[in-house]
Amino acid sequence: MATTVIEHVLNRLRDIGVRHVFGVPGDYAFPVDDAIVAHPDVEWIGSCNELNAAYSADGYARVNGAGAVCTTYGVGELSAINGIAGAYADHLPVFHLVGMPRMPVQAHHSLVHHTLGNGEFDVFRRMCEPVVCASAIFTPQNAAAEIERLIGAALYHRRPVYLAFPADLASMPIVSQAAPLPPPASDPAQVAAVVQAITRMLGKAETACVLPGLLTVRAGLGYELRSFLDATGLPFATMVADKGILDEDDPAFAGMYDGKLMNESVRRFVEDADAVVMIGALMHDFNSGAFTADLDPAKVIDIRHHHTRVDGLTYQSVEMKDLLPALVSDLPDRNWPMPGTDLTRMDPVRGSGQDPITAETLYPRWESFLKQGDILVAETGTPSLGMAFARLPKHVTFENQTMWGSIGWATPAAVGAAFAAPDRRVVLITGEGSHQLTVQELSVFGRYGLRPVVFVLNNQGYLIERLLCRDPDSAYNDLGQWRYSELPSVLGCEGWQTARVTTLRELDQAMDAAQSARGGCYIEVVTDTYTAPPLAEQLHANTETLYSGLSDVRR
Repeated sequence: MATTVIEHVLNRLRDIGVRHVFGVPGDYAFPVDDAIVAHPDVEWIGSCNELNAAYSADGYARVNGAGAVCTTYGVGELSAINGIAGAYADHLPVFHLVGMPRMPVQAHHSLVHHTLGNGEFDVFRRMCEPVVCASAIFTPQNAAAEIERLIGAALYHRRPVYLAFPADLASMPIVSQAAPLPPPASDPAQVAAVVQAITRMLGKAETACVLPGLLTVRAGLGYELRSFLDATGLPFATMVADKGILDEDDPAFAGMYDGKLMNESVRRFVEDADAVVMIGALMHDFNSGAFTADLDPAKVIDIRHHHTRVDGLTYQSVEMKDLLPALVSDLPDRNWPMPGTDLTRMDPVRGSGQDPITAETLYPRWESFLKQGDILVAETGTPSLGMAFARLPKHVTFENQTMWGSIGWATPAAVGAAFAAPDRRVVLITGEGSHQLTVQELSVFGRYGLRPVVFVLNNQGYLIERLLCRDPDSAYNDLGQWRYSELPSVLGCEGWQTARVTTLRELDQAMDAAQSARGGCYIEVVTDTYTAPPLAEQLHANTETLYSGLSDVRR
């Protein structure tokens, strides 16, 4: 039988590695939903709502390289738009599949459900335009070409794309053909000029440091980044949003750089260097230590996906995937000065028995809990700020949403990560305030037999908001107090180990049990209201620069 429009699209998504589609069904999307369920290589994952489905696709794309979410028209796609915007901000290729009303309904401007009642049917696609890099309404005639265009755009820009399927057209046979688009190529002359400029700057430098960034791994260039560091011998430091893209047991690792807020020795090592090589790193507010970083633009080499800036000049048509291997071939290995001591490690685990759980005793325990190969998903707020300064074991990936910062993201994102890497342990650390927004997705863990370790930090409200607002005791920072440790059972997570811990003895026992558990684990960690890690405290003390939008980064 002839391949239908939606079958062809699903085949192409499978070809680029998408094996799961997260979503919520809807009548206009039934032809798309049915095709996903029937596809031999793509699995439908039912989410509890469309926003959670988009967050799960985000988490899946972080680990897998690309993700997909499916919603119905209007009500479904708008519920997902916040998650799509987060994927846009964090440079994640997420394919948003939307089922639309049939073409005769649209042609007659009929007043049907899930619309605004004004006969317009393009309005929601236009609403989504700012948070995707490309969009298309699929027909039998254009499907082959449009899916190649959208795949090319998503992978080139590392951003979401929007795919709409009128319900009557989605199941029609495709009547077109198109070949995959070749990846973009660099201008060889521009690459040669950049290599020469970088070689010249590093040749004059006595000291240098690399700041590797998440754009590098988003482009799938982790191996090329590692090869560049191995070939040149350059030391590297990491910023908050970029944590975990390189192993932190490397002798060349200088520690976490966060401007003037944390680790003064790391700050001096980075800012005093004669050359700083930024590879896919972005100097936003959290990466720059609330705009307290001070990097001399004359010393910065800034390598991005598709261009590079050196010594005040921007070189276009230079693909990172081509530049890094060229630098490996041309730059000599040197004995660059390295950090003299272990610059980033939490204090040793201390305290025991009936001692209360504090930031000083909790975060080192979470650091020591991690095992090689784990995927750590840390929620926006104090969990991600605290764990940003943990020393990660080998091959642990650290996922947070530093740029978009939508609370509630982490729980469904951890679901997506678990589907993307079923052979790796997922450790989710979330605050209870964020958890309340998207807690339903625990049921997806249980429904599909996933086995995460979930830590819920219960500090009686929105702690990060308390630290950033004028009146920390304001009523809007308070929450209804749930019996969190009972939620897994209520939400269908059969056989999970659960605990509510208020002392270090209880915490240690629960964590020991979780290390050997055969199923999922859920641990509610109860602390004082103002138990905050050091970086959160520093942000509290630097709100003026954080919200000024003015940077000491001279570039």
